[in-house]
Amino acid sequence: MAGNETKERKILVAVDEGEVSSYALSWCLKNIVAENSKDTLILLYSKHPPTLYPATDGTEIIASMEKYGNEVAELVMEKAKRLCNEVHDVKVETRVECGDPRDVICQMVEKLDVDMVVMGSHGYGMIKRAFLGSVSNHCAHNVKCPVLIVKRPKSAAPNK
Repeated sequence: MAGNETKERKILVAVDEGEVSSYALSWCLKNIVAENSKDTLILLYSKHPPTLYPATDGTEIIASMEKYGNEVAELVMEKAKRLCNEVHDVKVETRVECGDPRDVICQMVEKLDVDMVVMGSHGYGMIKRAFLGSVSNHCAHNVKCPVLIVKRPKSAAPNK
């Protein structure tokens, strides 16, 4: 490449309501996205589909759960966009999809032709990971682009 031309990259950042994903996004903004770059950050939030209760006519419950899910998604995206606004000239797109985060992230990487995925690691122990499954591990093994898993330093983790 001649001069200071940079490739336009699509970087998908998985965001959720937790501090782990906020840290991963901040880290990405400071370490991956260059100032005045042509990078586009795609902030992806995966909503869990509402649980259906077949024994009752729960249309009101389902509607209120859906409304709550949309409000949470909106808050997560607003927080993530605020973080991005601290970096000059970064293009941001937002996507809210419904489904298991493992499937949603993999599908969006393929559909949007993403160059890189950035996500946080919750650092679950072996037992918890065996039961819950690791979203980052699943994505690292199933997408066709680099996956950067950002671990929060112990000094930045809240006291337990």
